[in-house]
Amino acid sequence: MSETYTEITLKNAGDVAMEVRGLIKESGVRQTTVRALVDTGSSDLVINEAIRQKLGLEIERSGEIELANNYKETFLETEPVRVYWKDRATACSAVIMPGQADQRSVEVLLGVLPMEALDLTVNPFLQEVTGAHGNKKLYKAK
Repeated sequence: MSETYTEITLKNAGDVAMEVRGLIKESGVRQTTVRALVDTGSSDLVINEAIRQKLGLEIERSGEIELANNYKETFLETEPVRVYWKDRATACSAVIMPGQADQRSVEVLLGVLPMEALDLTVNPFLQEVTGAHGNKKLYKAK
């Protein structure tokens, strides 16, 4: 089975809000651009501890998570992070992957909830992420 990666930019959502309000300069927004594994088996955005620290994200809660190998572990969930893919953006919390001795080795996973919010889909044949409804994000309201 093939793997699909895409480039995303992550920003501290609190910093973005302060920048929009003119309280800090754009250069003060903590951010990083990463190569993320598109994981349709994961529901959330998953980052490692090093990225959490770089973005200055606070831990909001902890809970139990079931991993792909059916083991259950305690996870940490962050305050909101802004996720940018090309000209699209959304905000979501991030899960810190548990149980890794070297946190830098944990890949960033882009799960289905942030992908849905960004109106994205994965083309497994081309191994690329595309807009689910073309080049523009589709907003739905009922």
